Amino acid sequence: MSTLTETYTLSNGVELPKIGLGTWLMDDAEAEQAVRDAIGVGYRNIDTAQAYGNEHGVGKGVRASGVPREDLFVSSKLAAEIKDYDTAVSAIDESLAKLDIGYVDLMLIHAPQPWDDFRGGDYAEGNLAAWRALEEALQAGKVRAIGVSNFLEQDLQNILDGGTVVPHVNQLLVHAGNTPTDLLAFCADKGIQVEAYSPIAHGEVLDNADLKTMAEKYDVSVAQLCIRYTVQLGTASLPKTAKPAHMASNAQVDFIISDDDMTTLHNLHERDYGDSSAFPVYSGK
Repeated sequence: MSTLTETYTLSNGVELPKIGLGTWLMDDAEAEQAVRDAIGVGYRNIDTAQAYGNEHGVGKGVRASGVPREDLFVSSKLAAEIKDYDTAVSAIDESLAKLDIGYVDLMLIHAPQPWDDFRGGDYAEGNLAAWRALEEALQAGKVRAIGVSNFLEQDLQNILDGGTVVPHVNQLLVHAGNTPTDLLAFCADKGIQVEAYSPIAHGEVLDNADLKTMAEKYDVSVAQLCIRYTVQLGTASLPKTAKPAHMASNAQVDFIISDDDMTTLHNLHERDYGDSSAFPVYSGK
């Protein structure tokens, strides 16, 4: 079985493909074509967000793919600025309308704080209000699973203490060079599946000499090594690309990294994100 067709089972029984397509920084037209191309390659997991501004294009790509809706897994995210119940309810319905694919497989809170205060103030009550809207959408069948993104342990504990549904997923920045060991263990202990966004560190690790040497050992590319690393960590990997050749290559990760090399990758510290360091998720603030 190809890794592309393998899945994780979420705590509510929903199947999540181990590899998906990220669509950040794609406009509607690019996202539509990328989704069609990715599904043609064999991807069944597509990730978008309200903040990406491309839900309409992603939905068009899904509808034009020719693949039955039930065979696809589509995620979106509530904008990080939404920290109240009423706005969250409206935003969920807006995403459903823009995507126009019947339902969303996974809906996340994009971040525990608004982007202009990322890792800043206390939005515990606002997150619980948004979470209540997600719980109701889940109960209503509008979404099949719910979760969070960029949530640290204290943010997750707030949801665990104040919500009625344990998050099915936490989508995090995870890559060789940035492995949040304690947070991954916390999520595993609570039955929360982790998805790894930017598994290739937004492309900045491709020139790392140590990674190049290790990739040569396995006769793979640095990108393939990095994606395989996140899968072997037990996360679902979400590499982002609009190029069909890269989509195909990113999915060819049916090799096994040795325990020793996994330890080496786990201990690697490589967090230079180049020009992308301006984004909150890379700067940490």
